[in-house]
Amino acid sequence: MKQISVIGCGRWGTFLGWYVANYCDVDTVLIYGMEQSRTYQSLKNARQNEYLQLTDNMLLTSDIAQALANEFIIVSISCQNLRDLAKQINNYDVAGKTFLLAMKGLEEPSAEILADVFLSEIKQKIHVATLGGPGHVEDYTRKVPSAAVVDSYEPETINYVIQLMQSDLIRFYYGTDIIGNQVGAALKNVIGLAAGILDGLGWYGLKGALMARAPIEVGRLIKYKGGNPASVYGLAHLGDYEATLFSKNSHNRTFGEMFAKGERYGKLAEGVDTLRAVKAIADRAGIDMPICQALYKVIFEDAHIKQTIRSLFDRSLKKEFEPWM
Repeated sequence: MKQISVIGCGRWGTFLGWYVANYCDVDTVLIYGMEQSRTYQSLKNARQNEYLQLTDNMLLTSDIAQALANEFIIVSISCQNLRDLAKQINNYDVAGKTFLLAMKGLEEPSAEILADVFLSEIKQKIHVATLGGPGHVEDYTRKVPSAAVVDSYEPETINYVIQLMQSDLIRFYYGTDIIGNQVGAALKNVIGLAAGILDGLGWYGLKGALMARAPIEVGRLIKYKGGNPASVYGLAHLGDYEATLFSKNSHNRTFGEMFAKGERYGKLAEGVDTLRAVKAIADRAGIDMPICQALYKVIFEDAHIKQTIRSLFDRSLKKEFEPWM
């Protein structure tokens, strides 16, 4: 019997379990969640959440040892909790297992990519891949197809994951730059916050300029981290803009919109913590990231939103295309 595990029973983790259970050559999917969590209890009691119904071949467990017994494990939790989870996993025998990190963010305050966070805490030989690209649960469950990119430090691990997960619902591409794809995926959440603020102000016309200029500064960060800045134009960043900068289902865009309106958003928006990490590394390394710097002032320093946006237009004039950095 072929069984895989998912650690994390939130919106995305549960969807990925549902996807593998229904679209891939897998017999059963085991979804792990903490017994006391509201999402786990909802799935346990009702066998459904607000997005989908669990199928018969989807099992639930609150025993992490049971979840770690399988050879392929998808991880979908809050980015800022990943290091603690990795430390916990390291207490079990997971040598040789493959982990797919299905979150998008940078650790705060270290600004490390998630693959490096995970690998640094697990002192056993494991295989780690990352998932990036567009896609919302609400669209996938309506059978709207999309594409994604899988990346890893190990080409054979990319191939293993794609061969297991490929279907006619999601077309997977082979990544060639895990650093660029991880940074790009994380920063598209940050840019989603900015897009939401423009929506909240009713300044929709500026979103085109945001889409054009944001990849330039994200590319600078990718280059600083050792990746290929051109990766910013792939599925993990620019390819995810529609799902993040425009979709009503985007948590980050909705956070920004409600923030601009002076309202509180109660769901997780990973871009907020990632923005803290970006600000720290940009300051430390002297990376020119004016959009992210302005966004930080607005969200964390109570800067006047409209004045801060207008200040971006007062900067010295530049050529549109210049070498990164």
